[in-house]
Amino acid sequence: MEEPNSRRIVLLGKTGSGKSSLANTIFGETVFKINHSPISETGLSRAETKLVNGRNLTLIDTHSVFDTCGSEALLKAEIVRCITESAPGPHAFLIVLKVEKFTEQEKDVIKKICQYFSEDALKFAAVVFTHGDQLSDGMKIEEFVRLNESLSNLVKKCGDRCHVVDNKYWKANGDDPYRYNQFQVAELLKTTDKISEANDGRCYTNEMLEEVKREIQMEEENLQQSSLNMTPREIKNRAKSNVFDGLMVRLVGTATGALFGAFLGVVESVSAILKNLQGSSSTSTQENHLVLNAALSSGLKGGMMGFHAAAEAKTAEEAFQKAKTAVLNNPAQSMLGD
Repeated sequence: MEEPNSRRIVLLGKTGSGKSSLANTIFGETVFKINHSPISETGLSRAETKLVNGRNLTLIDTHSVFDTCGSEALLKAEIVRCITESAPGPHAFLIVLKVEKFTEQEKDVIKKICQYFSEDALKFAAVVFTHGDQLSDGMKIEEFVRLNESLSNLVKKCGDRCHVVDNKYWKANGDDPYRYNQFQVAELLKTTDKISEANDGRCYTNEMLEEVKREIQMEEENLQQSSLNMTPREIKNRAKSNVFDGLMVRLVGTATGALFGAFLGVVESVSAILKNLQGSSSTSTQENHLVLNAALSSGLKGGMMGFHAAAEAKTAEEAFQKAKTAVLNNPAQSMLGD
């Protein structure tokens, strides 16, 4: 049952954009640790809930979901964590950027957001700029956005919703009320209300969020039926944690299956090519494509096999072994065939 006046808001952006500081500014207190170092275990995505301006506000601070500097494994783990924390779905996304040049790196972050959440997520999004002290005297954020065509297009896709804060200097109410964080946060929360109204009160969802939602509900029911003496909030948090652990185990199985599947596909196709060459010393472009296609096709099939094989696994190591066994025990023909 959805709590009245509740809001789940996911903060997205590259490391150093000011997501954690923005979350603290919205809460009006230091809740999230500011981490200036590269990706680390202490900086993983997390969610916190506070009462703000009459709203039960949950902020999901995604650590480095869309950074290119982290490993692929950690990237996928953070995506799963973000999805789990925001289930059954966020009411709004805040795309966090600095008041500075909109570079290719920032554009790549936007592309990844659309890749992992789909472009429909922008219908639930607003752009929030940090380091507002970098704005020229008297300039408002809308004027800054209009100076860059790519940035302007992004804000338009987000329903022309944009705001600015300064986590360092705009803490006191000076001569200009625009340059005051309390004013900006109040305006930002009004925007999240408008996003909810524009989407008929629905939260954003996709297939993965729907699946996670179902698994969390099932886990909550299991915990309620047990003899554990926990509050509803503790049950929800434990259910999310258990589902996240289960998804991570299956993620290991999927990755392992894809790896071994691709390997088998390459081995089998190269073997076929060598037989056909009959002493020739060169390979054709067509044959190179055959190897690539075999790797992609077998990797996909192996990933699915690994996912299903790891369903009953309890640990990442067990998932690895089950996925590896499932793929390697299958004849190469079944990996490459229909």
